[in-house]
Amino acid sequence: MANRILGIVLIVGAAVTALYWWSYFNAGDVMVSQERWYTAFEDAFPFADGWMALCMAGAGVGLIQNRAWGPPLGLLAGSALIFLTAMDVTFNIQNNLYPLAASNEAMKAEIAINIATGMLGAWTIAACWPRYRQG
Repeated sequence: MANRILGIVLIVGAAVTALYWWSYFNAGDVMVSQERWYTAFEDAFPFADGWMALCMAGAGVGLIQNRAWGPPLGLLAGSALIFLTAMDVTFNIQNNLYPLAASNEAMKAEIAINIATGMLGAWTIAACWPRYRQG
């Protein structure tokens, strides 16, 4: 049952990732800043986030269906989630963006994304590693 729940969360996370990028490129609601230094950084992420979302969706299906390929894809998804969280958090700290949350709704959402992504990555690795080792 726990793997099914994780599978559903991973699939939802993949869909949310797609919606985030749709908003970024079409509405701009998720942009913390319109300045070039910020958009240049964010514009570098769609390919990596696409890989992460693909791994999340595949792992989600595999975990729900209890397939042998679910846990290995889960490890790929989990590591991508952790890596991309680390990149975002590092950028936000280096550019002093977290204090903007006091007056910037997009930054509040960014903080929630950082927390959720890091936690989902850790959960995914913790859940998939034992199943992967069992083969």
